Amino acid sequence: MQTPEIIEAALKHLTDEYIFPDKAAPAVDAVNAALAAGEFDDLDGPALCTRVTEIFFEHCADKHLRLRWSDEAQELDTDEEAGKAMFLAEMLAENYGIRRVERLEGNVGYLDLTMVAEASAGGRAIAAAMELVANTEALIIDLRSNRGGAPNGVQLWCSYLFPDDDTHLNSIYSRTTDATRQFWTLANVDGPRYLDRPVYVLTSGTTFSGGEEIAYNLKTQKRATLIGETTRGGAHPTDWYPLTPHITVTIPNSRSISPVTGTNWEGVGVEPDVAVSADEAFDVAYRDARDKIAGA
Repeated sequence: MQTPEIIEAALKHLTDEYIFPDKAAPAVDAVNAALAAGEFDDLDGPALCTRVTEIFFEHCADKHLRLRWSDEAQELDTDEEAGKAMFLAEMLAENYGIRRVERLEGNVGYLDLTMVAEASAGGRAIAAAMELVANTEALIIDLRSNRGGAPNGVQLWCSYLFPDDDTHLNSIYSRTTDATRQFWTLANVDGPRYLDRPVYVLTSGTTFSGGEEIAYNLKTQKRATLIGETTRGGAHPTDWYPLTPHITVTIPNSRSISPVTGTNWEGVGVEPDVAVSADEAFDVAYRDARDKIAGA
């Protein structure tokens, strides 16, 4: 596929699916103008992806909206099951996003989560992680390196911190279906719930997407204290479309709607309750957790 065909295919997905059609239209015009002016003629694949993404961002300011280059060739298979298999492989490679689980000195639990796994695939691992911190007296959830994942995985992680299914966490409106799905805490989880104890969430400027939603949900529901930096600011669930073996366009076609704020963290990020550098966040949270336990 040559550059004009790649651009045409990417822009069709943008026009048909982007969550804000009024922003998509000028972005399409700008990319087509750059193509007609020969701006892309001498660019290799990675440079093309970078430049088109820059134009997208100039008009949409959406960090999920990208033309992505991968050095590793991918299957051009649009079958839904094949796509699920690819995501499952990524989750397995990252242990369902669970990088570290530990009981720290002073009986403080610690979870280091680098991504948010899809609930049905990652459910057993998530339950096992929660089992290991079940008897601690405070919990630190480290999302400083979390780049996001599945909305139903966010729902599952959050459900462990609430007693029942009465908490409305988030709603997601999809342009492609013109429908809104509500996400509530779950009535049943496979591991022990973590209730009536302090929870701290660590954030950084890298925390993104589903990782941000965990932080946002727990902050707005007053279930956790956020410590660290304002997050990156991506609240639009996204679908990926391979265009060539190395180029994929990612199209945000949905948006989150908090039942508490009526909005989301798109473009602004999630602000911490205690603003410190990402490097300091763990020490601040751990010290406060131990002080609370000692004073209990």
